Amino acid sequence: MRVLLASAEAAPFAKVGGLADVVGSLPAALCRHGLDARVIIPGYGFIDHLQYQVEPLLSFEFHHRMGANQVDVYSCQFDGITFYLLQSPPYFGLEGDVYSHWTWDMERFIYFNQALMACLSQMVDERRWFPDVVHVNDWHTSLLPFLIRDHGADERWLKLATVISIHNIAYQGKDAGGFLWQAGIHGRRHPDLAQLGLTDNLLAIGIAYSDMISTVSPRYATEIQYPYAGYELAPLIGRRADDLRGILNGLDVDRWDPSRDPTLVANFNADDFASFRSLNKGHLQSSSHLPVRSETPLVGIVSRLAAQKGFDLALPALRSLLAARDMQLVVLGTGEANLEYAFWQLDQDFGDRARAFLQFDGALAQQIYAGCDIFLMPSHYEPCGIGQMMAMRYGALPLVRETGGLADTVINYDNADGEVGTGFVFHWQEPQAVEGTLNWALDVYLKRPDAWRRMQERGMRTDFGWTKSAGEYIELYERACASAYVE
Repeated sequence: MRVLLASAEAAPFAKVGGLADVVGSLPAALCRHGLDARVIIPGYGFIDHLQYQVEPLLSFEFHHRMGANQVDVYSCQFDGITFYLLQSPPYFGLEGDVYSHWTWDMERFIYFNQALMACLSQMVDERRWFPDVVHVNDWHTSLLPFLIRDHGADERWLKLATVISIHNIAYQGKDAGGFLWQAGIHGRRHPDLAQLGLTDNLLAIGIAYSDMISTVSPRYATEIQYPYAGYELAPLIGRRADDLRGILNGLDVDRWDPSRDPTLVANFNADDFASFRSLNKGHLQSSSHLPVRSETPLVGIVSRLAAQKGFDLALPALRSLLAARDMQLVVLGTGEANLEYAFWQLDQDFGDRARAFLQFDGALAQQIYAGCDIFLMPSHYEPCGIGQMMAMRYGALPLVRETGGLADTVINYDNADGEVGTGFVFHWQEPQAVEGTLNWALDVYLKRPDAWRRMQERGMRTDFGWTKSAGEYIELYERACASAYVE
């Protein structure tokens, strides 16, 4: 089976969030199952062609309603996977960031969908490769299922199956009607879209026209069928519930391995972490200019600083506990100005206990996972989340809210000998819930070290690899192909 994953992001070429990690690592797992899985993303101007040995593949002139543009498609191999980079200035090829302002992003990602269709035609004619399944991701590529169904009577297009993955339903590509008209894309006549007033919503178009739908955790697949998590798309999701699957994201466990991670001062695994992991904690404390004290519990945060992540709940709790208890905090992230300022203020007010690194630093992120005792992730909602899985793999115990993928991956401590549990879980969206649960975790760290180590080991031995999830995606692709063939 040939599968083409289309996305705005894919690690390591272009990464803003978890979408890039999934699209960058899932194809390798699919190939290990015998599929021919490839990836296409925009050929952003900041991608270093020399570093990744990117080579020209094909070029053509693409005629569309707004005129004609040169399209250059490049290819490279990374971890044994073929990646395609589509450049077409001014839409893609000159920029320094993945995303721009709303109006330009709407215009250029709609163009990317159209140019990708033309690219597929060119590839089958010149390269003799055509997918059986196109797997689109989030709103940026969600116009493709409609364009494929609207393509015409050519048998290869009629049998081309489509799958859409929803990584975060809060981002939908709303109010696209004017941009779609400008691009020459005619009305979407799907009855569900018309009835629900969603004909100008790009993510909704993808959901309505795809053969199958997935999202990134089983719990989130249930949550988005209700308005509190699915917003205005909840009724549409509900109507397609039989075609929806929640498939948990995986980790690239070969890449994210504390026994081989070169960013750590001491490598360790689930057998010897009790002897060597503390060296990473000491290094993190020292490099953060905090007192090096193994007995002091260290809380770590690695995150986008965004409202979704629940830091409005965590900040009052952290301020209260930093003032009252012997604990330390190390934060790494960038995002909304008010949250950056709030963490900077914690750094200033508790200089001997808290440090905020308001930046992106991949090596420091790994060192926080490997050095902190408690990894705080108090999200209001979290479709899947990678941070809590990274934390467990590196021997930290996550403290999370019971939502989405956090609920699917973190088992709450049994408040006893640690025979059950991989972390600490709270439910209510209140600062008091964070403070109470964090107090609980601090007490367990100080008073029940044997239970703590049992949970650490259990978390490190949990299999968060892609093998099981890749098998579930293959089943989804097979169902999509059967559905497309019937249609």
